Amino acid sequence: MKKQRNGYARIDRVKEQITRELAELVRKGLKDPRAGFITINDVEVTRDYSYATVYYTVLDEQTRDVTEEALEHAKGFLRSELSKRITVFRTPELHFVYDESLERGMAISSLIEQVAAEKPVED
Repeated sequence: MKKQRNGYARIDRVKEQITRELAELVRKGLKDPRAGFITINDVEVTRDYSYATVYYTVLDEQTRDVTEEALEHAKGFLRSELSKRITVFRTPELHFVYDESLERGMAISSLIEQVAAEKPVED
């Protein structure tokens, strides 16, 4: 049982390290003008570290498509730089996915506020 806990702790540490390193690489290392203000929200890594899904958002929703193109174009560079910064047997292949959870959360929050404003609170 102890082995599993350590395994999960290791994968969590790797996820956090990949998130930090990618955030810095995206901020400082990408020279592509299409890559605007990108925020790396989360990373999911397979157990064998061969594949990482990187969830990101952009500051300006209108740049979402060109940012996706920029990240896809820079995928090889980012993986190569990541391999120099983290210590794992295999540097994961990166797959970028736009994170819509923040937008969904804001929409739900807005709906709740609308309902709360329409319905008087009963004591």
